[in-house]
This record gives sequence, structure tokens and C-alpha cells, in this order.
Amino acid sequence: MTNTKPLPKFDPRSIPVIGVDTHLADVPEHALMPEALRQRFRHPPVWTPEHSVEKKFSNREPALAAVLLPLVMRDELMLLLTERADNMSTHSGQIALPGGKTDEADHDAVDTALREAHEEIGLSREHVEVLGILPTYVTGTAFIITPVVALVQPGFALQANPTEVADIFEVPLRYLMNPANHQRHEFEFEGVVRQWLSMPYPGADSEEAKERYIWGATAGMLRNFYRFLSA
Repeated sequence: MTNTKPLPKFDPRSIPVIGVDTHLADVPEHALMPEALRQRFRHPPVWTPEHSVEKKFSNREPALAAVLLPLVMRDELMLLLTERADNMSTHSGQIALPGGKTDEADHDAVDTALREAHEEIGLSREHVEVLGILPTYVTGTAFIITPVVALVQPGFALQANPTEVADIFEVPLRYLMNPANHQRHEFEFEGVVRQWLSMPYPGADSEEAKERYIWGATAGMLRNFYRFLSA
């Protein structure tokens, strides 16, 4: 019988920031160009992921999953992200990468990520150039996630699946690859101290701009991408 603890109910924005990584260098602009990323994945450096396994919230059976890191090739690379629908059973309302659980019919993690991105936001495979994968990330709810990094040619038409996705938006990759925008948090739940990162993005320069609060597993995988690119 699976022993699943209820996830803690809290607003992650209310947890104090215990540090900001301003001491780390950002990824230089030339390294965030499409051809530079292609070369990086063709000839990967020796590096170690910083975030790999979250502390468990449950004893449920592990499940394979994959997410897509879709980098849209505009004047600068933009990461396509989603806001999960409020009616989702897990992580409702959170900022996420398009993706989900592996199906038996999926050939591999890349197939899972591309299928889920099409189902969730209508992103067609014909616009996607897969560059490679990053090391797996295990969530506290036992999802073993493979991040799949890809370039996306503009000209696509997106359509959010309303049962899963409340919003689709883009964030500059250079913002996310600058550790001065990476905040550290700490929270105790049932006697276990948990640490995570957040990368709040203020949005466009207007008073009506909506802050996109990127945190948890999504921020952890992006931090690993930063380590991969800065190694």
C-alpha cells in the first residue's frame, strides 16, 4: 500500500529568502546563441548537476516522466513555460515546463516530452529541434523526470489544454541563466528541512505585469541547465 503524505499547504512567496547567488557568474551572451547550444550538446563538458533528488514527501512507486525545455529562437532565446491549471491534483497553479508521465507507447524520454508538449500546449514536433537531455531530476513525489532541451522555430500556433494549462508565456533565457536571479529558500515540514530555489520573473516593464514565480522542481532543473552551460 502506498503511503502518501499530504503536501504542505503554503505560499512559497511567503518563505524568506536566505541567499541570492550574486557571487556566481552568469552565462555569457555568446553561449546562449543557438549554434553555441548545439555545440555544447555535441561536445558536453565534464560537470555535476547541483539538484538531483528532492527529499521525499511520500513512499509512492516511482514514475518516469519527461519535460521539454523549449527555447524559442526570437531576437534572443526565450524559454516557453506554462502555468498549471488550478484544478490539477498536484502542483496546481505552479509554473512548469511542458511535460508529464511516460506512456507505454513512448519510445524514450524525448518522445514523452514532445508528445506531452503537443498535448498540453499544441506545440507541433515540426517546429522542434531536440538538442539533448539533462540528468534526471527526482521530485519529492517520486517522479523521475528527464529534461529534454530543444530549439523551437517561430511560426508555431499554440493552444493550451484548459484541463491542464491556465497560461503559456515566455521568459528570456539570459534572465534564467543569471544566478543573480536565483534565490535560496528553506522550509521545515514534519521535522525535515527542505531547501529549494526560486527565480521570480517580473514580466514586462509595466505596472500591470504579472510576476511569474518559478520555483521548486522547475527552478532546480533550470539551475542544472545553468551548471551545464557554465561548466
